[in-house]
Amino acid sequence: MTVRVDDVRAAAERIAGRVRRTPVIEVAPGLVFKLELLQHTGSFKPRGAFNRLLVAKERGELTGLGIVAASGGNAGLAAAYAARELGVPARIFVPVNAPAPKVAKLRTLDAEVVQVGNEYAEAYQAAVEARDEGDALLLHAYDQPEVVAGQGTIGLELLEQAGSFDTVLVAVGGGGLIAGIATAIGDNAQVIGVEPELSATLHRALEAGEPVDGPVGGVAADSLGARRLGDLAFAAAQQNGVRSLLVDEEAIVAARNELWHEYHLAVEHGAAVTYAALKSGAYRPADGERVVMVVCGANTDPATLT
Repeated sequence: MTVRVDDVRAAAERIAGRVRRTPVIEVAPGLVFKLELLQHTGSFKPRGAFNRLLVAKERGELTGLGIVAASGGNAGLAAAYAARELGVPARIFVPVNAPAPKVAKLRTLDAEVVQVGNEYAEAYQAAVEARDEGDALLLHAYDQPEVVAGQGTIGLELLEQAGSFDTVLVAVGGGGLIAGIATAIGDNAQVIGVEPELSATLHRALEAGEPVDGPVGGVAADSLGARRLGDLAFAAAQQNGVRSLLVDEEAIVAARNELWHEYHLAVEHGAAVTYAALKSGAYRPADGERVVMVVCGANTDPATLT
């Protein structure tokens, strides 16, 4: 199964008025930030969550039993927010080591929070079991067509807002964000995934020729800590020539701190990987190249910024 640009366009119409059209800003000659950290719940995730739930509602699949979802944080927040806005209950499964601010925020969104396992994969299995035991709708964090199409609306906005650009740098965890953006952008620009060395799902999949399981760890694991790239993301990467860059822990931490000091952007570590690629030299733009960097999440503890 694949996601087409027409699916992304349909998602944009469906979620209009429910998500923010986040701004872009040229912070330096040739460098543009897409400020998706200003989205509802502090990350891009509500785009996909709303599209998934609204499609389910159109099909009669969204009932009073509500939804179940699994997340290290951001996808759960988006699922809980979308469910609350649509008037259905949400039960969110998160790892026991999920950041406390994200867990606390989930509860403010009226979600039932269940902490289980040490990583996303274990929380997801618990969510699947809960779905099987009842009849709630399962909202996947990144590997459902409606979710990918919703995230792709960022790409459509970029084509309208950012003028001409050559490259888009996108953080990769399970791959829903890059799958959607690559589908929306098509051959208008190159799309490059940036990943932590300790959680490199896209990199492993491209090397192996298919998504494969791998280790999860590092400072960005709470938001980019998928064990395996989604099938939809792999298909989109192959179809659109997406490649992967890796950045190390030191570069991620330094980039996050610099985003705060230079631009007053308090971002989570996962959102800093794209800037880390630029500052560390993992990606070196050509002369005159115009680069867009998606700043994808702000759910962090500001006290940890130095």
